[in-house]
Amino acid sequence: MDEKPRLSLHVPEPPVRPGQKGDYTHLRFSAPGEVRRPPVDVDPMDIHDLAYKLIRVQDDDGNAVGPWASSVDPDRLRKGLRAMLKTRAYDARMMKMQRQGQTSFYMQCTGEEAIACGFQASLEKGDMNFPTYRQQGLLIAQDWPLVDMMCQILSNEKDRLKGRQLPVMYSVKDAGFFSISGNLGTQYVQAVGWAMASAIRNDSRIAAAWIGDGSTAESDFHAALVFASVYRPPVVLNVVNNQWAISTNQAMAGGENTTFAARAHGYGIPSLRVDGNDYLAVLAASSWAVERARRNLGPTLIEWVTYRVAPHSTSDDPSKYRPKDDQKAWPLGDPVERLKLHLTKLGEWSEERHVQAKAELEEEVSAAAKEARSYGTLQEGAKTSPAEMFEDVYKEMPPHLREQRQQMGY
Repeated sequence: MDEKPRLSLHVPEPPVRPGQKGDYTHLRFSAPGEVRRPPVDVDPMDIHDLAYKLIRVQDDDGNAVGPWASSVDPDRLRKGLRAMLKTRAYDARMMKMQRQGQTSFYMQCTGEEAIACGFQASLEKGDMNFPTYRQQGLLIAQDWPLVDMMCQILSNEKDRLKGRQLPVMYSVKDAGFFSISGNLGTQYVQAVGWAMASAIRNDSRIAAAWIGDGSTAESDFHAALVFASVYRPPVVLNVVNNQWAISTNQAMAGGENTTFAARAHGYGIPSLRVDGNDYLAVLAASSWAVERARRNLGPTLIEWVTYRVAPHSTSDDPSKYRPKDDQKAWPLGDPVERLKLHLTKLGEWSEERHVQAKAELEEEVSAAAKEARSYGTLQEGAKTSPAEMFEDVYKEMPPHLREQRQQMGY
């Protein structure tokens, strides 16, 4: 009698490990300008190929090429470059303050600035982002006060969230920035629900959902796609694929044999796969998806292919799970340097202006940090009273909470 073959389980492995050379040759990239641009009202069934290719606009020489390239006002591009530089300067300052013990925790978005800054440029006031903890560029790109953001991180007396949120988990309703949740994936369902409510009210506002590659393995991701596919609300579903979910490679979340953009196909949702380090491509793809939502054509899923340069957080040491030269091996470059090259090629920027802009923005961030520290830090200054933990939950505080507050002496 023939013996049946023994079964085995496939466990994805990162392509390289510490001590080896960085290597991203396994990723599938299209040439700049190669990918077609369909009309905004295209049938999702007709663009399945766009989930496997990579929308790129800028070539290696800084030129905008292909059907996704369009005439963009240089002032708009300069504003985008300054937003990315400001975001990077902000990250650097907050990392320094964390290392000095002025706050407990911080998370950078180094290398991913083009995605949030470029996407925000396509939105209008009243639209709502449901972000993760690495989209600080959504606030900075609309010139939200840095002092307000820093006070939340320092949990001082000016913290609008009164010390209730983990540092970097901002909440700014006026800026269309929904409260960040540490329970990853929940914001995806919330974004779809908010967009459904906007449609029910016959409003004109749209929502944008944000999630990382690792969190797409959460059930909330799929629940959101079910509702988005059935009710077709005005929402853009963003997946930021920065190759790493804390310490696990994106293959562990299902990115080994297919793309994250392809997950939309089973739900009948149109999807794009875009070079997230190309500011011009981000602008073009964002505008396309946002227009679909505004024209009541339903949701769009976008996979932004990028690279997480920094550690996952200040609690992380990436040398434990990826090669030292991993960043050098990344083939899509630095989004700041790429937009700088494009503007310089147009004659709208220069090395001198770049150096000056960096200095001005670093001075602005430094001044904001000085003011924020004056209201207190983790170690020094006034803090929000512990009595505040009982407020803002119920319209009228129930007896058991009043009793607990009294037991604490408040």
